[in-house]
Amino acid sequence: MYGSTAKAISHYKDKQKFIETPNLGRKLFCCPLNAVSKKTLPLGENRTVMTPQQFIEKFREAFGEAAPMPIAFWYGDTAVNAESRVPRCMIGAIRKVCDGNALTLTAENVQCGGGGLYTAFRPMPERVPLFVSETEHYKQTPEQVRDYVESLEIEITDKPYLNFVSVDKLESWEGVEAVVFFATPDMLSGLCTWAFYDNNAENAVVTKFASGCAAIISFATTENRRGGRSCFLGMFDPSARPLVPKNELTFAVPMSRFKEMLTTMPDSALYQKAFSVVKRRINGEIG
Repeated sequence: MYGSTAKAISHYKDKQKFIETPNLGRKLFCCPLNAVSKKTLPLGENRTVMTPQQFIEKFREAFGEAAPMPIAFWYGDTAVNAESRVPRCMIGAIRKVCDGNALTLTAENVQCGGGGLYTAFRPMPERVPLFVSETEHYKQTPEQVRDYVESLEIEITDKPYLNFVSVDKLESWEGVEAVVFFATPDMLSGLCTWAFYDNNAENAVVTKFASGCAAIISFATTENRRGGRSCFLGMFDPSARPLVPKNELTFAVPMSRFKEMLTTMPDSALYQKAFSVVKRRINGEIG
């Protein structure tokens, strides 16, 4: 999946210099074209993408044992848990994956109309725009809902299963669409700092109007399939918030971006003095 034999290709875009390699993805050099001269930042060409188990070791080193285990999801032809029982809102079931409970979503067990769309199992039901606008009051008009959903460019999947497992259950990253963290503000401090480390783009970390499931699944899947570099902060949906701990949000990283971040993680601020203090608070060592 991450071949390393192809030749790296350099190109310029928007007055910034990028390097693309098959196994490290798109790397940003944050200097204008006219400033690229004698010295450039190191790419770390010899650094390979960490395996899931190597990542977990570095994750625990950075955040400690109190941090919820990150989860990964992918579409496939095989269910990891064919007996999954899903409430009308799937968010609580997804959060339980952090605790080691594998989850498989299908067109049959996803009961929510919006959830069926955001998992890409079926198109948006006709009733949803009116419900979101006139019942939930999340958008001013049904037309706004329709326009917004259309702009998301969700492609209905041809796969029968959407699988979720905690990252420590993975053997490889192959096929994974995204990695998702359920994170406190202190954890988000580290995750955002890590995401900003090699990315000066304004959309390095973004948040958008979304249901809980769209913020976890839809944005990251679309971003991964176009090779994007944005991470998505979510779980602001009032309808879903009671199903997660009160001090947690979600931080979804498409695999196209996570592969890059795995190579920068050891050099990031996660292992420096400032975040070491935050880590102590995450783990209850200080108040």
